[in-house]
Amino acid sequence: MNRRTFLKRSLGSLLTLLGLSGGSYFYAREIEPALLTITEESISDPQIPKAFNQFKIVQFSDTHLGFHYTLEQLETLISKINDLEPDLILFTGDLVDEPNNYDWNNKLIQLLKNLNAPNGKFWIYGNHDHGGYGTDILYETFEAADFTLLQNSATRIQQGDASFILAGLDDAMLGNPDIGKSIEERANSDFTILLAHEPDLADAVKEYPVDIQISGHSHGGQVRLPFIGHLYTPAYAEKYVQGKYTISDRLTLYVNRGIGTTRLPYRFLCRPELHTYTLHST
Repeated sequence: MNRRTFLKRSLGSLLTLLGLSGGSYFYAREIEPALLTITEESISDPQIPKAFNQFKIVQFSDTHLGFHYTLEQLETLISKINDLEPDLILFTGDLVDEPNNYDWNNKLIQLLKNLNAPNGKFWIYGNHDHGGYGTDILYETFEAADFTLLQNSATRIQQGDASFILAGLDDAMLGNPDIGKSIEERANSDFTILLAHEPDLADAVKEYPVDIQISGHSHGGQVRLPFIGHLYTPAYAEKYVQGKYTISDRLTLYVNRGIGTTRLPYRFLCRPELHTYTLHST
């Protein structure tokens, strides 16, 4: 950590302490975590087949169930996702905060199963999913809920004779991501979307024929202060924190702020977020 970063974080932490000790505490603890933002993005590319024009993808990420995020809140979220009528649903990691301490039950499976998308539901591992001996139970839970895991692998999303590649990486912190392996089945003309929990992997992904990277992990920093921005983000989310980034002439990165919280149960100027991506053939 350089001197400038240290001073920024120290000042930010002090201001956070002062701010959250007053009326802002109630807002950051009780109000903003429930203020869901739906961010709409349009993706236009000549490689997108005409059959996928107006094709809608919904991403949710980082629910961190068990850490101040309940099944009742998840049920409300699922209703909102279904109301968007997505063609494809993506989950980009960290379903549960501490898998080894979570009360796993069939209600969670049923809620995830209630998500509807005619072209499928796909997920990737986050660091919390692998942590706490969660690897196997996360797989079993999503499998029972009709989600398909993309772990250094890809699938072809089909509309008639047209298709595009949807790929996914293993988690970078506790897994073994392999970008080349994840897209080895693509053809030169394939429009390619890659799911990667950690957004900073984009600096490596740009060396491969990938058009879109969709990530989470950062939580947008959870607490953001005017003139300072975010105070802290985890490893592999230090460069790309929230929103849209043009990484190269080909690659565009989208970073979702996530749904739940972790470490501290606060959000300040950093609302939870769903992403919708609408494809446009040009």
